[in-house]
Amino acid sequence: MTEREDIEELIGKVALGDRAALAALYDATSGKLFSVCLGVLKSRDEAEEALQDVYLRIWTKAGRYAVTGHSPMTWLITVARNLSIDRLRARKVNHVDLDSVGELVEKRPGPDAASIAASEQRRISACFEELPPDRADAVRAAYLDGVTYQALADRFEVPLNTMRTWLRRSLISLRECLSR
Repeated sequence: MTEREDIEELIGKVALGDRAALAALYDATSGKLFSVCLGVLKSRDEAEEALQDVYLRIWTKAGRYAVTGHSPMTWLITVARNLSIDRLRARKVNHVDLDSVGELVEKRPGPDAASIAASEQRRISACFEELPPDRADAVRAAYLDGVTYQALADRFEVPLNTMRTWLRRSLISLRECLSR
């Protein structure tokens, strides 16, 4: 029997679940398949792991091997090469150089800043409560919602100059309240 026929016979036995045939196939072909893995991966450790995957794949897929007149080594080498390329692609996806990431910046305010902001919000709300309700609503509408003075004057049914006076005096009151 030639080496080619021996390997085909071993693959056929592996397809039937013969563990001894897998061991014999490993002994006959692992050197060549390891060199294929090493050539693709350029790392001995990864090539050894890939070689284990190759024989697991051969164990599970041996039934798909068909005698086509080509060398059975071609099929085995194709399995080894494809698995090595898959590992190489996975390595590139998972590899991130930490130096290239740059400094990570937290965009949310920290606990101190959040506490200060909450405190300021309570102070501003308390100062708004000191204003008459219509003045407070006018200030919010003018300076937070962007409503025009004329629209506010129309909404509160007061002359435009009266609305300007309300807003100016309300801002002065808020400034005095916040400075306490």
